[in-house]
Amino acid sequence: MQHPTDFLPGRLGNPDASLEHDHRADPRIIAALKAVNAFGQAGSPVAADASYEDCLAYCAEFEALSAAAHPAMFAVMPEESNIVSSTETIHGEDGNAITLYLHRPADVDGPVPCIYHTHGGGMVMMSAADPMFVRVRNRLAAMGLVVVGVEFRNGGGRLGNHPFPAGLTDCSTGLKWVHERREALGISGIVISGESGGGNLAIATTLNAKREGWLDHIDGVYAMCPYIYGGYARPAPDLLSLTENDGYMLSGPQMAAIARVYDPDGANATNPLAWPYQSGVQDLEGLPPHVISVNELDPLRDEGLGFYRKLLAAGVPAVARTVHGTPHAGDLAFPDIIPEVYAETTRSILGFARSVAGQRG
Repeated sequence: MQHPTDFLPGRLGNPDASLEHDHRADPRIIAALKAVNAFGQAGSPVAADASYEDCLAYCAEFEALSAAAHPAMFAVMPEESNIVSSTETIHGEDGNAITLYLHRPADVDGPVPCIYHTHGGGMVMMSAADPMFVRVRNRLAAMGLVVVGVEFRNGGGRLGNHPFPAGLTDCSTGLKWVHERREALGISGIVISGESGGGNLAIATTLNAKREGWLDHIDGVYAMCPYIYGGYARPAPDLLSLTENDGYMLSGPQMAAIARVYDPDGANATNPLAWPYQSGVQDLEGLPPHVISVNELDPLRDEGLGFYRKLLAAGVPAVARTVHGTPHAGDLAFPDIIPEVYAETTRSILGFARSVAGQRG
């Protein structure tokens, strides 16, 4: 006799469910992951209540494991011949250097929208120079956008250890620099966009801009699979995907450990600038248009959708999209495995940027 929970998806219906055997998953992604035995989280197991030092060690290990694949990823990266790339180094508020990666169309007539990109990595690891992020910036530039990637200070890893708000401060500084040089860069307006931890920083930078009075610098926000909740050690019951998809590339303890690296003593657990999901109506009112893009098989799916509903309640123009069949950031992480899905996401970013930042006085 079947039990009602038998009809629930993922681990809501079966505590032993896995991404590998979830019928909702794109079979091409499953085949690619199986070929490299990449199911589950990377690195050694880490407990939700691990010490700060152990959490830092986990981030360093995760980052090193990810970097092992970078040469192969660069080797298959398409050559985008119609773009011009350069770097700028600017001064941060704390006396630190901030590298900005600029990608521009080689031939363009008139000002075009800018994507200001905040890379993923839970705000505590990875780099704007990593191949996944270089590739998407190149692609968007080849599609006719100016793209600027910001190398902010991480909470951990080789660009750490700089807990909140260091990375947010750098993202804000870099965006102000871009805005001040709109004419020289040929920019009609700015959309801030990032994935995972970069989705957090895209939203948090916008919240920070509102608090500090420079919200007019930002025309729109495109946040992908945003890592914005913070309370992963004790997940809220209404964020069902944290249970449903637990262990699908990301696990609750892993995300809690990463959160601790970002905010070591938990003092900012309810601070919307650290964890935008904690925003109230007053924090969100008056923000520019948002797109919140989530992945069906991501533990973070429902915090993104929950934030989208908060935006609507605050009167913010917002759209949500769910990329079916994909795990966390899967629409960007597998460009050669699911090319039409990758293309659809980049087209969505392009269309949104043109709609909100294509014309500006």
